[in-house]
Amino acid sequence: MTTIIPLAEIDPQLVDALLDSAFGEDRHDRTAYKVREGMDMLEGLSLAAVDQDKQELLGSIQCWPIALTDEQGKMHPMIMVGPVAVYPDFQREGIGRAMMAALLKEIQPDAPLPLVLIGDPEYYERFFDFTAEGTSGWTLPGPWDPSRLLVRSGKNIPLPKTGTLGPWKR
Repeated sequence: MTTIIPLAEIDPQLVDALLDSAFGEDRHDRTAYKVREGMDMLEGLSLAAVDQDKQELLGSIQCWPIALTDEQGKMHPMIMVGPVAVYPDFQREGIGRAMMAALLKEIQPDAPLPLVLIGDPEYYERFFDFTAEGTSGWTLPGPWDPSRLLVRSGKNIPLPKTGTLGPWKR
């Protein structure tokens, strides 16, 4: 039976092994890591999927404080979702979807902070209302596919058309 629990309850070495398995040991070179560089994970929004019977980690989802800095230098705080990781042997069993649903349940639909992720637009738009609409003028500190830069934001939250994503330095 798969259960979703706070990621803080999982040994960090087990999480690192999962992330290495899902994304490779060179994962730290990815642009998403540069966007959130120096930030601490948001423990209240970071989750793990575990098999309660086998006491085994199956997947994890992490959230990070980031900001979009517009051309005037104003920071627009956001939450970066990811990495979303599931061990390859357990992928396509709904574990990632269950973790994302649990995360979104924690965040109110009219949440004041937009959610940003780099991921498969068809999947995240279809199931979780993320979209690449409005992100084409944003830049990141490294290479990325603009169609995979996705945002989920409340209807009353205006987002700049241009800006740079990076750590939220208050």
